[in-house]
Amino acid sequence: MHINHSSRRREAVRRFTVASIATPSASFFANIKRKLFAFAALSLLYLSGCGGSLAEQLRDGDIIFHTSQSAQSIAIQKATHSRYSHMGIIFFRDGSPYVYEAINTVRYTPLKKWIARGDGGHYVVKRLREADRILTTQAVGKLRQAARQFQGRPYDLTFEWSDNRIYCSELVWKIYDRGVGVHIGRLQKLRDFDLSDATVKAKMKERYGNDIPMEEAVISPGEMFSFEGLKVVAEQ
Repeated sequence: MHINHSSRRREAVRRFTVASIATPSASFFANIKRKLFAFAALSLLYLSGCGGSLAEQLRDGDIIFHTSQSAQSIAIQKATHSRYSHMGIIFFRDGSPYVYEAINTVRYTPLKKWIARGDGGHYVVKRLREADRILTTQAVGKLRQAARQFQGRPYDLTFEWSDNRIYCSELVWKIYDRGVGVHIGRLQKLRDFDLSDATVKAKMKERYGNDIPMEEAVISPGEMFSFEGLKVVAEQ
């Protein structure tokens, strides 16, 4: 009887291949574990800065900026020539950091949730350069007191300088002004911004029609971000 050794070798290779696919090797599981570990490490570092967790680096009164993904964000960026279109002020509540912000209404948002809402998860946290001198425990209490008067106020789509409705940078500016007498950036007029871009013009038309209040006082996230009295304490 003739024995076909070549056929036997092919059959052995086939069985080995099938077994290898059906039963993953130890190296396969080791690779999966490494990927899971890397994912867990990145998750833990999500709110981390250079020297420990982000929460450990923050203080009450810190100011946080990001690029909003809202419908008006691009218009704000183009009009102000700034990457940053949204901001808020940080306060700790029960040991955890929250961002006090003006969105649909003025409210507290958990820091992690606030960061996740921004474009690409990017943010920058800034602090008064003279925070050690200015932001005493008593002063922080005054910031909180100033903040409380705005809680629940609706968002101001027309950027008016009143307390009836509030937009994001106006909220933070007024908290610092009324709480500790510090002006984060200079007030501008609506006419001072670059209103030439088509996106900006469309948004202005949508909000104001043909009656654009060019002399309205405005404070923008970009102006506050550029304020020399602030320093960067964390970013991602």
